[in-house]
Amino acid sequence: MDLNRTIAVLATRLILGFIFLMQGFGKVFTWGVEKVYTMEFFHEKYKDLLPDYITYATAYYTSYVELIGGLLLVLGLKRDYALYALASVLVIVTFGHGLADPIWDLSHVIYRAILLISLLIFPKEWDRFSIDNYIHKYTTANKK
Repeated sequence: MDLNRTIAVLATRLILGFIFLMQGFGKVFTWGVEKVYTMEFFHEKYKDLLPDYITYATAYYTSYVELIGGLLLVLGLKRDYALYALASVLVIVTFGHGLADPIWDLSHVIYRAILLISLLIFPKEWDRFSIDNYIHKYTTANKK
């Protein structure tokens, strides 16, 4: 049972981490954030709803948080802070899509939210294969 919990947390963290990492990577390095900002699903959809500077800042914020937060999750480094930042992205995306189109496809947000909330609820001790866990073990052993 202990191994099952450990693997479940590892798989959840890696799946969510890679989802965000690859999305952020695509936005930052493949397309470029400027292109993401000018794409129809982003700037055109919100140009009459929000000031340009908010849309522009949101494009950069969400892209880089997805990239960095996803990488931190994959590594298991500063996991909780990464989850908090990624949760803010999901809140922004949920608000933005709802603002632009009150009845929208939740499929790309709801699964991420479920995985993210699960990781926030799982005890940290279950996340044994993470850099955070190794740092904790090292600092605890050296305090004795």
